[in-house]
Amino acid sequence: MLPSPWRPYAMLARFDRPIGWWLLFWPCAWGVLLAGGESRWGLVLWLLLGAIAMRGAGCVYNDIVDADLDRKVARTASRPVASGRVSKQAAWTWLLSLCMVGLVVLLQLRWQAQLVALGSLALVAAYPFMKRVTWWPQAWLGLVFTWGSLVGWVEIRGDHLGALAALYAGSIAWCIGYDTIYALQDREDDALVGIRSSALRLGTRVRLGVAGFYGLAVALWALAFWAMRPDWVALVALLPVAVHLGFQVLTLDPDDGDNALVRFRSNRDAGLVMALACWVVGNAGIV
Repeated sequence: MLPSPWRPYAMLARFDRPIGWWLLFWPCAWGVLLAGGESRWGLVLWLLLGAIAMRGAGCVYNDIVDADLDRKVARTASRPVASGRVSKQAAWTWLLSLCMVGLVVLLQLRWQAQLVALGSLALVAAYPFMKRVTWWPQAWLGLVFTWGSLVGWVEIRGDHLGALAALYAGSIAWCIGYDTIYALQDREDDALVGIRSSALRLGTRVRLGVAGFYGLAVALWALAFWAMRPDWVALVALLPVAVHLGFQVLTLDPDDGDNALVRFRSNRDAGLVMALACWVVGNAGIV
């Protein structure tokens, strides 16, 4: 257990909720593995450390920006900045400390991948404001949270960009789907305080919407796999992922927040299954 003074900072970075850094990490691993970097396990571990640190930094930044809104939503009112347990000045210091860990990871990459990684910063900075201006902040989160697929790929190779584009686009669709599920927990409070989300925008068609995004994700991933290994065996590797996502949709109860949270968290396992598929295809694909 952490000493009491440290606990609010761990909570601020969501170290108690590892699902976030798993969801940030998996696209990084997919990029590495599908690009043929199956032997680069040291790189994968560095990217895991980077995902933990930068997901924490993103949460701290989000809570600094959203403190006023968080106080109005039951699920977020107890967050350290919103509740006053951590001052904004202390939160900024913690944010910079986490970014320093991210910098150490960045320096392990070749310069091309470093430039790609730095390209995400503007998207990250803008994300907390998206829920104020669009019904689809989940789409912006998709751009941010799956950017690691670009970084991992470019660290391994600089070609086959069509396959990379399909992998990234599919990952964005996956993120929109799972974060729409996550947003179901807060629909009532979000509507009251004016926070926009895809869950609210889709209304009674939310299950259909999630199914559409998950279906699009699988279709785009199939294109990426086919580009790397143009035979039907590559597509068979995607079947477990498709089944997992389909099960989420079939068992989703949009009116049950606990049900939604379980389906959301299960995407950690979906990410692992997808990583195995990327390993199979990348290991036997184009060199």
